Amino acid sequence: MTRASWHVRANALVLAWLAAAAVLTLVHRWVPAAQWLMVHLLLLGAVSTAILLWSQHFADTLLRSPAPGGRRGLTARLAAHTAGALLVVAGLALPRFALVVAGGVLVAGAGGAQVVVLVRQMRGALPTRFRPLVRWYVAAGTALPVGVAGGVVLARGALGDAAHGRLYVAHVVLTLVGWVATTVLGTLMVLWPTVQHARIEPVDERDGSRALPVVAGGLALVLLATATGVRWLVPVGCVVVAGGAGLVARVMWRQRRAAAPVVAANAARPHAGRTAPVYVPPVLAPASLAASVLWLVGSLVAFGAVVVAAPGWDAAADRVRGLVAPFAVGFAAQVLVGALSHLLPVVLGGGPATARATAAQLERGAVVRLVLVNGGLLLFCAPVPSAVRVVVSMVVLGALASFLVLAVRAVALARRGAPAPAHPDTPTDAPSTVRRSGAVAVGVGALALALVVGVAMDPPAAGIPTAGAADGGGSGRVEASGRTTTVRVEARDMRFVPSRVEVPAGDRLVLEVTNVDDDVHDLVVANGATSGRLAPGESARVDVGVVGAALDAWCSVAGHRLMGMTLDIVVTGDAQVAAPDDTADDAVGPSEHAGHDGHSADGGVGDGDAPAPSAADLLDLMARPDDAFVARDAALDPLGPDEGPVTRHVTLPVQEVVREVAPGVRQRLWTFGGTAPGPVLHGRVGDRFVVTLVNDGSIGHSIDFHAGALAPDDVMRTIQPGETLTYSFTATRSGMWMYHCSTMPMSVHIANGMSGAVVIEPDGLAPVDAQYALVQSELYLGPQDGEVDAARVASRSPDLVVLNGYANQYRDRPLTAAAGERVRLWVLDAGPNRPSAFHVVGGQFDTVYREGEYTLRDGGSTGTGGAQVLALQPAEGGFVELTFPEPGTYPFVSHVMSDAEKGASGRVVVTP
Repeated sequence: MTRASWHVRANALVLAWLAAAAVLTLVHRWVPAAQWLMVHLLLLGAVSTAILLWSQHFADTLLRSPAPGGRRGLTARLAAHTAGALLVVAGLALPRFALVVAGGVLVAGAGGAQVVVLVRQMRGALPTRFRPLVRWYVAAGTALPVGVAGGVVLARGALGDAAHGRLYVAHVVLTLVGWVATTVLGTLMVLWPTVQHARIEPVDERDGSRALPVVAGGLALVLLATATGVRWLVPVGCVVVAGGAGLVARVMWRQRRAAAPVVAANAARPHAGRTAPVYVPPVLAPASLAASVLWLVGSLVAFGAVVVAAPGWDAAADRVRGLVAPFAVGFAAQVLVGALSHLLPVVLGGGPATARATAAQLERGAVVRLVLVNGGLLLFCAPVPSAVRVVVSMVVLGALASFLVLAVRAVALARRGAPAPAHPDTPTDAPSTVRRSGAVAVGVGALALALVVGVAMDPPAAGIPTAGAADGGGSGRVEASGRTTTVRVEARDMRFVPSRVEVPAGDRLVLEVTNVDDDVHDLVVANGATSGRLAPGESARVDVGVVGAALDAWCSVAGHRLMGMTLDIVVTGDAQVAAPDDTADDAVGPSEHAGHDGHSADGGVGDGDAPAPSAADLLDLMARPDDAFVARDAALDPLGPDEGPVTRHVTLPVQEVVREVAPGVRQRLWTFGGTAPGPVLHGRVGDRFVVTLVNDGSIGHSIDFHAGALAPDDVMRTIQPGETLTYSFTATRSGMWMYHCSTMPMSVHIANGMSGAVVIEPDGLAPVDAQYALVQSELYLGPQDGEVDAARVASRSPDLVVLNGYANQYRDRPLTAAAGERVRLWVLDAGPNRPSAFHVVGGQFDTVYREGEYTLRDGGSTGTGGAQVLALQPAEGGFVELTFPEPGTYPFVSHVMSDAEKGASGRVVVTP
């Protein structure tokens, strides 16, 4: 196998990991532990494979001596690392801790073996000028096994919250800084001057030698902080590491300046032939490498600040996850793309013409891609609405994924051995500054379009007022006084302060609204003027217009109006009635505004407004869903053999989705993971659950797991759109537990879909032939495609009572069993208001387990006892077991019969 062919095959591993990470990013909402998997596919898979491959390549070059074991040894290390990484990923996804341990041993072994090879190689090589640079790789390889060991312990999930947080911080620093960043900084000392065609001067060597001890010292400080619990040492260590990176950046800047005259001379030199194309230096490699160092320094400083500002180590571990995007994408992914864009043409070979052609292929659209990645990432990290983050993240992903396509095309081009034809859209005789300026404009325009699309997806979250607000739109046909009354209003503790505003008749009223609360709010005036959604700390100016009559105002976030977030606008003095057409623009009555259709988001209606039609008007509980309807799968899969406590990673993105809840009836639900109720979590006593809550909604949400016993202060806090929270708990008691959003008004959040079940099996639970999980909940319908009617929630009069989120779905898509089989039915009453009395028509329960206790088992005290109902109050759960005596159709209902008639019913079809 030739050298080029071997390198192509080895780098194909890197590209395969990158492709897997890109695919997972697209489908991450439907994959458990998706964030963890995305990060590890990129860093443990693609980046670490590239480090093993290229650090050995550069060591061979710097030492001018082959490594012990040669290419075969490196192939074995790459194979061990790849197998280990796959085992780790599989072990966390399944989850199977034994696979994690085996994979961790292989990954750590590959890294440790590389260190041994490099040390032996250094000892056996003759002294060379660049020999000290290999020490960067030795230091990085030493950090990897320790970091992997920490990751394996974290996966076991047996630590307390504080210890878990300290080890998590240490694991992140050892792997991301000790392994990845240290390798990259050392490589840049050689790769950067090669990319820039610059000389390495003695002063550069001196700064490079100084940088490694600085980075190692900063890393040691952070590890000392995690070992001793002294959190203020973390930012100190991070600043020291950033200082070491700064020394490397200074070398890069100096070499860039030294290379500039050479580039200018090449640009001015005439070329042979009839035309004189201008020399255009590559953009992607140097710009990506330079940008990655900036993102590294910024991420380090932010990491230290986040850790020291957190209330404790457990909270710090939660909050540093928000830095995944800048480090993984801004630093790691960019440095990988930049390095490969320079190195691939070198290893592909084929002669100068082919090398130029493959390099040009990788360079296509370089400036646009750089703008999209870095500008998009800046937007992603900014305080923008979650919809904007989603759109921008797809733009960044597309820009990065395009490199994979171009890399494949470059490999194909090199194998053909012919240069690519000049692209008609990129003439080589056009001034490079003109082309690049145009490319920058294209990239900025694409980001602007992404921003507009994201805002259009959720205008209130971006503070966009509704129709009628721009013109003011006061109430009453009154002659304008020419004066403006300005009032400052605060949203605080679920109230507007002040709650009453007086304005002289005929004055234009301007409300300066500031949200000083911990949740998202807005202010909507009955005439249509609105502040738009305001995140905590944000302000907006609401021009109510010329006011001639009293107006109501309120917060339109569901349920907030009912909790008292109202504002009375009162007119004082006598109004002068205007001529019919004099104030047409300034005095518009409530009935003339269509901005809210007279209907607030919480189901409230302003004075004089007609309510929007309710989706309840469309209800036909005898209707059947269409043939394409697929009922929610109620089957609860068995857990498998009990191998001791395991850690179960779950990601629950909060999503606002429109779903059908009965035939022809749709509601905009707030969901955990896109379903209402959320996914059923399943485990045993002793299992640790690590749940990542990602708020992709438009208002604040939280989560409360009844299955965990821990202080609610931090883990149950409300997080705002775009934020992430990690909720870890160990299941210490069995039962069917509820989880739900605990943001106020809690009843509204639960009623609009934000609840789910955690099944923790009691010890010794016998296997059954089939088991199903059913969650009963209530729906209080707002307008079609609208949100919950909060006023109806308060009245405790639901429009629908449903099992697993859809009325009568198991009546029309029955559950199945066979005669004589033993069936277990888990049932949770999620409420928020109605009790449940679960009953199977024609069946008798021989086992009843309710709220952690068997109330009937083996015939009870008489030996012949049976049960007909599992009675549950809201938030209670349990299971029943029965055997169907003969084939047939067995309905099941809530025996609160009015609720059964509202959709809480289904059927089990029993076959012979």
